[in-house]
Amino acid sequence: MLKSRKLHELLSEPEHEEEDGEIDESDIRRISLHDFPGVSATFEAAAKFCYGVRIDVSSTTVAPLRCAAEYLEMTEDFAEDNLVSRTELFLTQSVFRSLSQSVKVLKTCETLLPLAEDLGIAQRCIDIIVTGACATEVSSLFSWPVSDRHKNGIRSATWMEDLTILNLPFYKRVISAMKERNPSTELIEGSLVSYANRTIPGLSRSKRNLKTAPPPAEPAQLDLLETIITNLSPARSSVFINAQFLFGLLRTANILHAPESLRTALEKKIAAQLEQATLDDLLMPSYSYLVETLYDVEAVERVLRYFIEEASSAITAENVSENEERSPAGNGDPFLTVGRLVDGYLAEVASDANLRVDKFCDIALALPDHSRVYDDGLYRAVDVYLKAHPALTESEKEKVCGVMNFRKLTLEACTHAAQNERLPLRAVVQVLFFEQLQLRQAIAGTILTAEDEDQPTAPPPPPSTEGGRWRVAAHENQLLRLGMDSMKNRVQDLERECSSMRRAIERIDRSGEAGGRWQRRRRPPPAGGWGWRKLGCKSRLQVFDSREAAPKRSVEEQS
Repeated sequence: MLKSRKLHELLSEPEHEEEDGEIDESDIRRISLHDFPGVSATFEAAAKFCYGVRIDVSSTTVAPLRCAAEYLEMTEDFAEDNLVSRTELFLTQSVFRSLSQSVKVLKTCETLLPLAEDLGIAQRCIDIIVTGACATEVSSLFSWPVSDRHKNGIRSATWMEDLTILNLPFYKRVISAMKERNPSTELIEGSLVSYANRTIPGLSRSKRNLKTAPPPAEPAQLDLLETIITNLSPARSSVFINAQFLFGLLRTANILHAPESLRTALEKKIAAQLEQATLDDLLMPSYSYLVETLYDVEAVERVLRYFIEEASSAITAENVSENEERSPAGNGDPFLTVGRLVDGYLAEVASDANLRVDKFCDIALALPDHSRVYDDGLYRAVDVYLKAHPALTESEKEKVCGVMNFRKLTLEACTHAAQNERLPLRAVVQVLFFEQLQLRQAIAGTILTAEDEDQPTAPPPPPSTEGGRWRVAAHENQLLRLGMDSMKNRVQDLERECSSMRRAIERIDRSGEAGGRWQRRRRPPPAGGWGWRKLGCKSRLQVFDSREAAPKRSVEEQS
């Protein structure tokens, strides 16, 4: 009663005593403080303070004690050196000078509303947190060693990890206050990454935090996801955010059936740094009951479309040095990196029996032609698709093979494709032609190299240190001639195969038998013919025969 005005008023009524001076137990006053802020331990600490017992005040107890002192009216005008002044002094001298201490106090305010809000404790903590966070020098973050960097970029600052203990309403207030101060994007996005990794279950496939609290309800998760996505910068992300983190958010958005606007924002942000993604990132399971495919190929197709739009405009607007910064490896156009990524993705999803031909072709043709130096990866995906879909018609097989540029197949891929029974006849003929062309070019280059080396343009080196190099060169020439002979034999074999195939095609064209197997496969030629001129031939059935065009001298005489 000496320290609390509220208790003094409640207990100031006179006691009822019996005639013998004893108190009737039925008349003892029992006071219920149903709206007391905090828990029983807080009231016990306030009561000890009233009795002069020393109590410990810390960042986790000061806010409940301050609210209890306000509720019990333990003010200075009622008693000197009271609990209100003691707690306010601790807040001013200890809490509001430290960002981490302010975060801890703000956490305790979650169970003290609305009194903690009326006393301004929560808002003062938020102001201190925002001021300290915005004062952080971003340049100091980049000076940390690579070993200290965390999985989503560089290592997060201490205060970023501290904010992860806050509930979502208080965290949203902190982020909104930070954005009003207009700090750098790295600060806000770094905090968002730390908070998302701590609060969104299953965000990362590589790491599982077994100490996290039970996942919140689905509406709360959706609210959390919306907070993270809407506060991300629409521009290219800072070093704190990588493609793996964004794909994790996209998977969560698909599981929660988030609004389309949120998924679109995520897909566009992923497209801005798609070259950082891995094959595992793209292999997102399909969570829609309306989609029959195992993986979400629709989302990948949309991301590719956004990537082409963003990358094309970036290459037009930026100079060469800025373009090189887009690739984490720093070794070329991002289109090449994404091209290899898409080829690997197609090879993985091609085995899905529910993947339609049109969807396979749309993804394969989404990137421009300069995204691939060679089409070997695309050929592998086509081969897997044809193997997994044996019931395709001849026209569907030709459509699938049409995504490849046969001129960009390496000699090894051509050799494999020429013996691939799953390819349609037209594709095999084109492969054989370009394989023969590559072999001829390789032989011609070998012959020219051998002739240049055999020219007596310089006298042989004296039998000194140069003699070793001379013997090595002579040995290399001999190996080249052997390789040339081997390639010549291969060309002759291919010419015989082409001739046999040409005769077979001519017999098919002359055959008019109705209901025959070959006749059923034939279709009326397109407006521009069968496209044989694309192979470099002057007529439809003319196949280049090297024995007719080559000089009478043998290859050995030329060399």
